Amino acid sequence: MIKRKTHFIKLVITLVIFGAFAFSSCKNSTAPDNNTNSEESTNAEIQKEFALPQWAKAANIYEVNIRQYTPEGTFNAFATHLPRLKKMGVDILWLMPIFPISETKRKGGLGSYYAVSDFREVNPEFGTMEDMESLIVAAHNLDMKIILDWVPNHTGWDHVWLTEHKDYYTQDKDGNVIDPIDPGTGESWGWTDVADLNYDNKEMRAEMINDMLMWVKEKGTDGFRFDVAHNVPNDFWEDAKTQILDADENQFLLAEAEIAEQMNNELFHMAYGWELHHILNDIAKGEKSAKAIDEWLAKNAKEYKKGIKMHFTSNHDENSWAGTVFERMKDNHKAFAVLTGTFDGMPLIYGGQEEPLDRRLEFFEKDDIGFKDYEYADFYTKLNTLKHNNEALWNGPFGGPLTKLTDHKNIYAFSREKNGNEVLVMINFSDQKESFELNRDIDSMKEIFTGLKSTIKKGTKVNMRPWEYLVYTN
Repeated sequence: MIKRKTHFIKLVITLVIFGAFAFSSCKNSTAPDNNTNSEESTNAEIQKEFALPQWAKAANIYEVNIRQYTPEGTFNAFATHLPRLKKMGVDILWLMPIFPISETKRKGGLGSYYAVSDFREVNPEFGTMEDMESLIVAAHNLDMKIILDWVPNHTGWDHVWLTEHKDYYTQDKDGNVIDPIDPGTGESWGWTDVADLNYDNKEMRAEMINDMLMWVKEKGTDGFRFDVAHNVPNDFWEDAKTQILDADENQFLLAEAEIAEQMNNELFHMAYGWELHHILNDIAKGEKSAKAIDEWLAKNAKEYKKGIKMHFTSNHDENSWAGTVFERMKDNHKAFAVLTGTFDGMPLIYGGQEEPLDRRLEFFEKDDIGFKDYEYADFYTKLNTLKHNNEALWNGPFGGPLTKLTDHKNIYAFSREKNGNEVLVMINFSDQKESFELNRDIDSMKEIFTGLKSTIKKGTKVNMRPWEYLVYTN
């Protein structure tokens, strides 16, 4: 009998109870002390609202694989790209795990970044802790933020905890530490290079949070992307979130998960937009129409009351295991990037997409991206600049709602407006010429990719080439 996560086994029941409690009580405040009439004391007890940090209101996110980013694969080598990325309009640098990688049961020659042997150190192949600290300072000097890819579900087999605290780990009936189990099947995920952590152990939880807080308090990092956040108990996330934000209220928390209860109960600022991503892949293959986007929007609005989604055409998992954007979306990947860059949510660029990265990167070996041409840098710069400058595209409550311009099977056209700032987006998600009648005027608005200004009257027939995209702004 596996003696791990009784919390996870109870997840379905606890999420319902937890969600009901959260919505029936004021989550953002505590009751005033009945023994004092002091307004000042009462105000001091009011908890701060959980919301997206102000600095992230117009932000995009850029994923960095230090090992593969440069021929050297070091912090210092990556730092030379910071001015270029700043010019491209990058805001948040999500660093894939930078920690030492376990050698025991290692996969491939260099192992997985997600098989961590020590959360308080850096991978010596990437450089020294001083190099990492310098990278953080350099990014901050350019007004960019750094978030760490944190791995709370498991560690590598030679993590310092495994020899000193075997009770921190999930064990089978014979007392053997095991690799992570898929709670849906009861079978191993196949992640044999890592050991599963036991979230019934309170001491392990405390150590995990203390390691996170070291990076916040001592190193000045700006937040976390939490790996496999869906497989860690929600009461842990509540505790971790509280302590992290107590240490620095401006921290940004991203979950590698897409669970409505986690977002509605304000455990994270942002979740993955996996479902929409898979819909976009299906549209690219001709298996779904643009109408599937509206179906997703309706479903998402019904289920998610808090937080924002991260939208993307690629990331490290997609690139290495599912295929490059060229494999999945062919030469039409830019049409999908326009959608993810203007939709309600935060857009992600996977490091190398601006080159472009046209092959699957090796996951367990050295495999340099090979930056040389930066062919799509201008494309992404235009999208990032538009998001910065036009309030309508800002994230979550800071931005404007989405209004459809047509109900067309293959053309997805919409506007977003906030405080007089407006963006109109038209994308033909098909390999055929398509047209639609505009349901409103376009009054002297500039198309961002051509720079041309246009005035188009309501009722005008708009003709679009296969996979064509148009983005107008005032």
